[in-house]
Amino acid sequence: MTDRLRALASFDRLDAPAKAVGKAVRRIVKPGPVKDALSGSWLGHPLHPALTDVTLGTLTSAVLLDWLGGESSRPAAKRLIGIGLLSAAPTVASGYSDWSDSEVGDDAVRRVGIVHATLNATAASLFAASLARRAGGGDGRLLALAGGSALGAASYLGGHLSFAEGVGVDRTVFEEAPEGWVATIAEDELQPGQLRCVVAEGTAVMLARSADGLHALSDRCSHRGGPLHEGELSGTEIKCPWHDSVFDIRDGSLIHGPAAYPQPAWETRVRAGRIEVRRR
Repeated sequence: MTDRLRALASFDRLDAPAKAVGKAVRRIVKPGPVKDALSGSWLGHPLHPALTDVTLGTLTSAVLLDWLGGESSRPAAKRLIGIGLLSAAPTVASGYSDWSDSEVGDDAVRRVGIVHATLNATAASLFAASLARRAGGGDGRLLALAGGSALGAASYLGGHLSFAEGVGVDRTVFEEAPEGWVATIAEDELQPGQLRCVVAEGTAVMLARSADGLHALSDRCSHRGGPLHEGELSGTEIKCPWHDSVFDIRDGSLIHGPAAYPQPAWETRVRAGRIEVRRR
């Protein structure tokens, strides 16, 4: 992390407005079909990065045409700005949804995220002003250039949130699974309808006993790392206690989000009175 990013991540005066915005987003975008759509549960990975490609691509292309394409490219640049601004609405909505799931209890994500959002709003305003200036017969290129600069700064912070802070990544992808079977607790320590967290050579595993047998999933939710063993078991479904993602305990498949990834499943067996697990 650079010194400037470190200073931004430690700037606690951003906490009050960021917490207020995060709370408002969570109140508006509650678990359900809209949340799943914005999270990318239907897509198999977060929706926000895919949408940003459209917004960034069109607006950046407009700036390049403005300054490199000559007078004849101005109408195309104008259309690209219009497309970029239209695409910004779902992009912003999905970004706020992802951020609001991560900013609670994470100071760096909260502070960097709210600045990222503010820079994006600034960029959108400048591009909108550029489009209005062009519609009135004016030039608008400098406004678009300023918007592109704000967009570039916002993209840098967005990359930091994704690749350094892990917003939107599968939290189970780097788990080290043992090669063979690992003994855990005694069989009689897990009663029907009960959840337990055990450790299999360094990896936390959730054990569950339902009416149809014994099951195991990685305990750390793929969405934001919530402890599944503290969640709610209903039949063969486990609901994460943090953001209400639901998985099938039999194979880890995603039933509904906001998670975008399935949950790693483990095989189970009982030997010598102890429950053993092995990563599938």
